Amino acid sequence: MVAFGKKLKDRQIQEWQGYYINYKLMKKRVRQYAQQIELGTLDRRHVLKDFSRMLDNQIEKIVLFLLEQQGLLASRIAKLGEQRDAVQEEPEINKIVELREAYRALGQDLLKLLFFVEINAVGLRKILKKFDKRFGYRFTDYYVKTRANHPYSQLQQVFKHVGLGAVVGALSRNLHELQDRQGSYLSIYDQPTLPLQDPVVDSINAAVDRLTNSTNFLNFLGQHALIMQEELPSPTEEHVADKQYHFMSLLLNLANTFLYMVNTYIIVPTADDYSMSLGAAPTVCGIVIGAMAVAQVFSSVYFSAWSNKSYFRPLVFSSIVLFLGNVLYALAYDLSSIWILLIGRLLCGFGSARAVNRRYISDCVPLKIRMQASAGFVSASALGMACGPALAGILQTNFQIYKFTFNQNTLPGWVMAVAWLIYLIWLSIGFKEPSHEAEDVHTPPQSNDEANKALEEGLKQPLLISSENKVDEDADQDGDDSEEAPEESRQPVNSIVAAYGLLTPSVKVQLLIYFMLKYAMEILLSESSVITTYYFNWTTSTVAVFLACLGLTVLPVNIVVGSYISNMFQDRQILLVSEIMVLIGVLLSFQLIIPYSEPQYICSGLLLFVSAEVLEGVNLSLLSRVMSSRLSRGTYNGGLLSTEAGTLARVVADATITLAGYARQSMFLNVTLLPSLFICISSIIATCFTYNSLY
Repeated sequence: MVAFGKKLKDRQIQEWQGYYINYKLMKKRVRQYAQQIELGTLDRRHVLKDFSRMLDNQIEKIVLFLLEQQGLLASRIAKLGEQRDAVQEEPEINKIVELREAYRALGQDLLKLLFFVEINAVGLRKILKKFDKRFGYRFTDYYVKTRANHPYSQLQQVFKHVGLGAVVGALSRNLHELQDRQGSYLSIYDQPTLPLQDPVVDSINAAVDRLTNSTNFLNFLGQHALIMQEELPSPTEEHVADKQYHFMSLLLNLANTFLYMVNTYIIVPTADDYSMSLGAAPTVCGIVIGAMAVAQVFSSVYFSAWSNKSYFRPLVFSSIVLFLGNVLYALAYDLSSIWILLIGRLLCGFGSARAVNRRYISDCVPLKIRMQASAGFVSASALGMACGPALAGILQTNFQIYKFTFNQNTLPGWVMAVAWLIYLIWLSIGFKEPSHEAEDVHTPPQSNDEANKALEEGLKQPLLISSENKVDEDADQDGDDSEEAPEESRQPVNSIVAAYGLLTPSVKVQLLIYFMLKYAMEILLSESSVITTYYFNWTTSTVAVFLACLGLTVLPVNIVVGSYISNMFQDRQILLVSEIMVLIGVLLSFQLIIPYSEPQYICSGLLLFVSAEVLEGVNLSLLSRVMSSRLSRGTYNGGLLSTEAGTLARVVADATITLAGYARQSMFLNVTLLPSLFICISSIIATCFTYNSLY
């Protein structure tokens, strides 16, 4: 991993060198501020004012040059337009070909300008993050908020690139008209969905899409997956990802995600009945449900390490283990053994390949569709979460074949065993193992033609998504702010202890919040059958419908938050409000003086679940921005840490349910909710303390 300052220097267009952000100077100034504040020669107010002025000057330099280049491109388009009119009056093949090549040459220059905007935007965001990290300020929030819509601010010219849109449109239209339309009089505006088959325009459109700084449903949903990306990846790395991409393999990867979530939640409505049928207390359902999470704590690590070498073999192993685990889960009824039941669930947990699913998307899916793949990962998880209980509600039958019993308790195991067997066959036929040579790629010296091609490829990177997702790690971990950090300080960490050592206080708070919301959700879901049977005499089908309805709220809630709420409020505001709403949901769930009623349970459960879903999306979005870039790759990556935090929360929650079974049944609900209340209050206090106001 190369320092951003070196990347900036290496990728600058030499004739434009004086117009790039002076990242080295600003980095040096941040270090000087730190020294002067430590000596007491500067106060905070002066630092903020001076740094704001420096940023304004840097942005003004970039924007004025950008406007100048846009004007030059516009003038060239106007001159080419005159030539086009002349050619249309007296069409000649040679002149049309020359004119088309002239437009394409202009497109290459436009690509250079787009790359200029991209690399400067990344530099601005990274220096803001560095300032925040060094001084513990939320200067980024202040600076962007005060400059976003101010009439004199030029910040939006960098991030919105308004004028470039007109240049892109004019270039696309003219190239479209120069194509052989075979007698058609339709223009590009008459057929807006008709693709223009020109590589230059495709590259430009891809670059513009990556430059767009808009929060939308797809981005918000994709951030749930916490599939971390490096800022400004090299063209060679992206070329390797393009070669590795295989649609059927991606589909199989998402199918594994979906089936695993179905496998997790299909037993929830019947786990208490199954436990009682084997002679155990109904609250043992906490252990039965949680056994899968206990095994997942360990499986996540070895699957993450295994994915360094292969993706196909871990998925095959996962399918076989899950098949065996479900068979044992189903056989436990006829064998009358609670231990066989628990061993079956443990095997299912040992087959959890979610670490492989995340890693495959991160390493083998091209950046241009990685956000869609990440959103697909989250959607598959949400759909599996809803389908699991719904499927359990359908499997309400009772019959025997030979000595095997098929009823509401065993059918979830049999159905999932068959599903994993079919998936294993499909996996063996359709999955293509990608190459693992990306880590050893060495880029040879490039010719001019190769450099132009690399420039086009380099622009196909997600600018604002990936750049936001990283805190500048230019040797900050070592306290060294030199331009180039030692190479080993940029390598992926090789142990969970080393990964934990890279976590800043804000990251730890985000992981605490993630633990809290997963704990509260697991308590709600896992004890639902016990609570509703005791208080309301609900049947298994009614519990299944309730849980399925909760699962179906995931995507609509994310649409509302991702498309509307996140555009109106800052992430940290949504974070705090969501935590408070989760707290209110927990408080409303307690049984106090009045008799416990169905409306109280349903409304409080819905409020808690929906608030936790909103909180999860915003929390993972913030977590991806403050996580060390060294945790973007390797076995012990950011995705693994978040998975482990969530899995541990589920283990503790399921253990709490089982232990609470020793209390009186009338106290069971309140006993299980007390830890949720304590953890929720703690996370709110930690959030307020970490993100308190700077001023």
